[in-house]
Amino acid sequence: MVDIPFWRRKSLAEMTAPEWESLCDRCGRCCLVKLEDEDSGDIAYTDVACRLFDTGACRCADYENRQSKVPDCVRLTPDVVETLSWLPPTCGYRLVQEGKDLPWWHPLVSGDPETVHKAGISVRDRVAGLEGAYGVFELLDRIVSWPLKWPRGARGRPRAP
Repeated sequence: MVDIPFWRRKSLAEMTAPEWESLCDRCGRCCLVKLEDEDSGDIAYTDVACRLFDTGACRCADYENRQSKVPDCVRLTPDVVETLSWLPPTCGYRLVQEGKDLPWWHPLVSGDPETVHKAGISVRDRVAGLEGAYGVFELLDRIVSWPLKWPRGARGRPRAP
């Protein structure tokens, strides 16, 4: 009998801490600065990353201390994931919470942390800079739509080279 992966048989709340952490594909999309329209509540992504984001490694440079250094950094928990409308559609937490399977490029499926980059999911080489380099009005010029989209070819199975 084939073992069923934990993300298919457990709810987010049932996962162990290591299982929970492994659901993050390290794409960096949630680390992009987001702007909220005060009137409508709509969220817009920018191509500017959090000041702690390491663009080379495509992850937080101080993950363990991020919330003390960036007070508005959202710590994802099962309860929080249910309420966030801004999680990218490719997010492993969001996919599992919605009862969907992880895609082929997710490191838990592929066994390779590079597939998230090869599939065009990550923010690697797409970040204009870190938030400290931009003023509020400059961020308005950095609004992008790609973090809310699935890249071409990232949904189905990988194409043969």
